[in-house]
Amino acid sequence: MNGTSEKLATCAVLLAGGRGTRFWPRSRMRTPKQLLNITGKTTMLAQTVNRLLPVFGSRNFWVVTNDEQAAAVRKELRGVPGGQILREPAGRNTAAAIGLAAVHLVRKHGDAVMAVLPSDSYIANAQHFRALVKDALALATEPGNLVVLGIPPTRPETGYGYIERGATAERLQNETAYAVKRFTEKPALEQAREYIESRNYLWNAGMFFWRSSTFLKALERFLPATHAALERLSGAIGTARYVPALRRIYPKLENISVDYAVMEPATREVPEGMNGRQRGAFRTFVIPAEVGWSDIGSWAAVYELLATRPGDNVSVSRNFVLDSTGNYLWSPKKFVAAIGVNDLVFVETEDAVLLCSRERSQDVGKIVKWLEQQKLRVLL
Repeated sequence: MNGTSEKLATCAVLLAGGRGTRFWPRSRMRTPKQLLNITGKTTMLAQTVNRLLPVFGSRNFWVVTNDEQAAAVRKELRGVPGGQILREPAGRNTAAAIGLAAVHLVRKHGDAVMAVLPSDSYIANAQHFRALVKDALALATEPGNLVVLGIPPTRPETGYGYIERGATAERLQNETAYAVKRFTEKPALEQAREYIESRNYLWNAGMFFWRSSTFLKALERFLPATHAALERLSGAIGTARYVPALRRIYPKLENISVDYAVMEPATREVPEGMNGRQRGAFRTFVIPAEVGWSDIGSWAAVYELLATRPGDNVSVSRNFVLDSTGNYLWSPKKFVAAIGVNDLVFVETEDAVLLCSRERSQDVGKIVKWLEQQKLRVLL
């Protein structure tokens, strides 16, 4: 790995603007998944920050969220400077959110190495995860490098994107980085099985590392209109013009994920066999990360994480169960009794109750869509 003597700030950028609709009725506009204590006593956001504190320190965290959630995020992360909690006036997907953070980092530091991470994932092996984050940051320090952590798949999952790894590219302190051949979309089941059998594919968990300047150059090449708009916005950072400019410019940015906007075209640009080493090209790497990762994407995933053995009933309150197995019961203020029911999700809040089979818990987001159509904002 080519080194550099340049001393750069190293910052964690947490994406925390999602709603987590599959966790209704607990997840609402002002209290989305990342602000809930789904897998422990503290929120997913707080767990993410605590996991990464030994690497970054509290003053090097940046959070991209939205107007509705900003106050709760600030209350949750009192050690993070308020100016580093960035508000999106409208959701424009991850390319714009990361670009917003990048222009702020360039404005503050001149340049910085960014770790872009989701705020609502579960990591079982935090120590090994931190070691891989350090590896990724070191590799990302070199201009032009785009680095992603890839999760070794444990099943033929059709709900995730995949990363096809190529030849060994860099030997790092804790792992090996591989050249990325391509990013692929969510596959059909048969194709997912082929990916698993080949052993050359990793899940894309949305964990990226690069210099701020590298990312902005990638935006300039692959998403020039968004880059130009963010450059205009950057001139207003730190002035009274910033908020009006943000509200005028940001909602007009292209609504596209960083995978589609940057990672896929950057990978296609590299000629076969060149490993990204030609002058001026972006070099894309993947580092396998076997860290006990889960995106906790549904109530069923929460059950699977918390159940100590198959068939357990999981409950946060006092309960009585008879001839019942595999249930997830969440009613923190009430006693729950269940008789003769299996594999159910029961979640109670002050104004709503969810009852569904565990295998249909991915469909909970459809309830939120229906509530939106019916304009029942009190339940959103």
